[in-house]
Amino acid sequence: MRTQIQHLRIAADRLPNSSTRRLVVLTGARQTGKTTLARATYGGLRYLNLDSIEEREALRELRTPAWGRAVGAAVLDEAQKEPSVFEKVKWAFDAGDISFSVLLGSSRLALMQRIHETLAGRAFVFELWPLCALELRHAAGDQPPPPLVHDLVAGSGLIDVRLRDEAPVVFGPEEDTRRDAVEHLLAWGGMPALLSLTDADRRDWLRSYQQTFLERDLADLARLDDLHPFRRLERLCMLRSGGLLSYADLARDAGMSPASARRYVAYLEASYQVLLLPPYSRNLTSTVVKAPKVYWMDVGLLRQGTHRWGPADGGLFETMVVGELKKWSSAAGVDAEWFFYRTRSGLEVDLLLETSAGAIGLEIKHRPAAVPSDARGLLAIAAALGDRWRGGLVVTCGGQLEPLVAERSIWAVPVHRLL
Repeated sequence: MRTQIQHLRIAADRLPNSSTRRLVVLTGARQTGKTTLARATYGGLRYLNLDSIEEREALRELRTPAWGRAVGAAVLDEAQKEPSVFEKVKWAFDAGDISFSVLLGSSRLALMQRIHETLAGRAFVFELWPLCALELRHAAGDQPPPPLVHDLVAGSGLIDVRLRDEAPVVFGPEEDTRRDAVEHLLAWGGMPALLSLTDADRRDWLRSYQQTFLERDLADLARLDDLHPFRRLERLCMLRSGGLLSYADLARDAGMSPASARRYVAYLEASYQVLLLPPYSRNLTSTVVKAPKVYWMDVGLLRQGTHRWGPADGGLFETMVVGELKKWSSAAGVDAEWFFYRTRSGLEVDLLLETSAGAIGLEIKHRPAAVPSDARGLLAIAAALGDRWRGGLVVTCGGQLEPLVAERSIWAVPVHRLL
């Protein structure tokens, strides 16, 4: 695994050129590389970091008509720290004094509230997540082919058309690199800063990150006099990763009201810590569950918060796969919706991806080989979807890519081949 280089960021290809007339918003959790990416992409622009009290005060005192002359096109880091910046950027942009600027922020709730209030219709929003498998494997400047999941999602018709071109088993250095990337993600997550550290230092870094989140990022979202209830809820969400989210149960276990539990989970989602996966219920059956599933977005932080440092289990594996697919689809700008499917009788599909071309189902199994019974839920939803069904994947930690139920276009696919 590379440790001392800048890594490929898929989102970089989607960022507008500074010669265009745009206001760009780049947001994501703290330490995911927003500043690094923005400064590498827009190195010719002035850089201002509003974490600095002095820079916040200087911009606050700057008269609005002077923004274009004094600041001009710029990268404004942690922009949500100074609310007046948004009005001044809007004024300068509308007046034609600037034609381009970039606003960065790690607090989605605070940042997007300012965008909606002030820059609606002007700003182009991009999200940056921790490194995904493809980014871990390649340095900045590389032009690798897209991952297999991209080809499957971007295609139309049955996924057999693409998977028949894949070798059942692959050997060689590229295969080893793919496996190494997935193993790193499953062990440590995708935070870029961890790559150059020893294992002991990685644990210290993750512990410090968790503390920093509570003291800084959470302070941007809410003024909490006592962090202990939030800490309890945060850990309970970690322990529930991959499971259904019942706010009533979560509130009971955390010792707080359901309203407080909902608010705290919203804070976690707004700060890019958790993903709430909605249930799929479109004209299939009235017996599906209504609650979302909750996933912690970074496995390294999940391991730190729950002290699960041993070999990965099925829950960690499922969390990693779901998180990776979310990171990839967001970075690549994929026009798709992600769901899970579960009926009250227990029939379940871990992930259901819906695009304009149809739906693809995924079952995630932490074992080296899939068996036909793994396709039970996929077969049921395939029958219900009819012509909308494009195929199913049983994602494993093994090495064999092979058809599992040929007549329904269901395949067993190793996770490192998919990502």
